[in-house]
Amino acid sequence: MWYLVVSYIKYLLRSRNEHSVHSPFVFQLATQCFYDRKKYAEYELLKQHRSSLLQNKDRIEVKDFGAGSRVFKGNEREVSKIARNAGITRKRQQLLFRLAKYFQPKEVLELGTSVGLGTVALASGNADSHINTVEGCHNTAQVAKAHFKKFKIENIQLYTKDFDAFFEESTSQFDLVYIDGNHSKKSTLHYFDILLNRIHNDSILVFDDIYWSPDMTAAWEIIRNHEKVTVSIDTFQWGMVFFRKEQPKQHFTLRL
Repeated sequence: MWYLVVSYIKYLLRSRNEHSVHSPFVFQLATQCFYDRKKYAEYELLKQHRSSLLQNKDRIEVKDFGAGSRVFKGNEREVSKIARNAGITRKRQQLLFRLAKYFQPKEVLELGTSVGLGTVALASGNADSHINTVEGCHNTAQVAKAHFKKFKIENIQLYTKDFDAFFEESTSQFDLVYIDGNHSKKSTLHYFDILLNRIHNDSILVFDDIYWSPDMTAAWEIIRNHEKVTVSIDTFQWGMVFFRKEQPKQHFTLRL
């Protein structure tokens, strides 16, 4: 916990807003997406979906494939508490929606569905997109799937398997990838290496919890300094990387 607190203080000291951005691509992304205050109609769907999960008192047995939880001590968990404590926040959910709306990706991958809060945001941002979402825990995946059906969200394909098994079977190329699972340095770098062969010049990778631990921060530093990454953005909760060859290599720390 102290690592997270110290990391956040350091982030606040070095972070800036759009006025310090000397890149047309990142300035436009910041002003038209990150700091977009418009109240989109789709936010109501996100709100209703979240509310439905928060009212779900069912208890499920969770199989955790990642680095574990700071909140939950056992594997039996109430769905409402998973949504409240392990799910994406409302602010970040809306930002994920805006990213999908701004870039209009056709082929999207989410590693770590959980109960589907992030998935619905991605799916709502572009109704013509195809959302591939992967969740290793069968019981958690079933909760997410039931809520996708309840809210009639039809552009989502959920895979109940571990990430490696998914990559062994899928050869798709992705426009946007949201990585929210298995928060360890080894696994994060492993999936990054795989994804380097599944992306193109305009692809976006979004890594969640880059300050989860010193290991995750170390993984983020390696990723953002990779020779194929041209633009990287640190928003504390997320790290985003772009591969645009027409861009000079630059790193930005933006306060959202």
